[in-house]
Amino acid sequence: MAGHPTIGSTYALVHEGVIAPRATEFVFGLGVGPTPVSLDWRGDALDFVWMTQQRPSFQGRVADLDAFARAIGLSRADLARELPVEAISCGVPFLIASIASREAVDRMAIDRRAYHEVCVASGLVELPLFGFTTDRTDATGDEAVYSRMLAPQLGVAEDPATGSASGPLGCYLATYDVIPSSALAHHVSLQGVRMGRPSRIHISIEQVGHEITRVRVGGRSVRVGEGRLAW
Repeated sequence: MAGHPTIGSTYALVHEGVIAPRATEFVFGLGVGPTPVSLDWRGDALDFVWMTQQRPSFQGRVADLDAFARAIGLSRADLARELPVEAISCGVPFLIASIASREAVDRMAIDRRAYHEVCVASGLVELPLFGFTTDRTDATGDEAVYSRMLAPQLGVAEDPATGSASGPLGCYLATYDVIPSSALAHHVSLQGVRMGRPSRIHISIEQVGHEITRVRVGGRSVRVGEGRLAW
């Protein structure tokens, strides 16, 4: 399951006529199971797509935050106070870490051996790291968080935009009251700035009481080309 292929495929299927004009719902059969998308239209043009991810699964926390901070090139003081480093999945698991500042997010650099040892010592497998901050220093837009995703164990030094991690991020924000509850229904994660590829990922979390009932990640797609494959 991944966000960008799902959003992009929705636009492609509308272009091909597989999804009818002005249809508001469609369901993909992905590896994690049925995955609904909601389509918003502007006249006859598809304007925005929301992908519904699975409800969150909280899969464990890092026990030694000092060792964790060192393993990602930071100090304990660079981590947000009183917030856990936690494995969360909405279909694909990520290790979510709240960081104190944008400057510290930009300094994150994984020491593979140390990071692996920290994860194993906490009873976790070595997961992709998603670090974020709510620090508004140098903010130029309406983003609620500033983020990076590092996954060297998958051969991905850094990903400029990670839809599958954005659902777990939203669930973390909701569970630990990191942003105002009024902002949970639609907020933005700004990712990829450090690598020169800024991306704005839209996130929507719905709750009944403290229970998360719906997790959505959304965005737009632009068709840049098409071709024909012969075999």
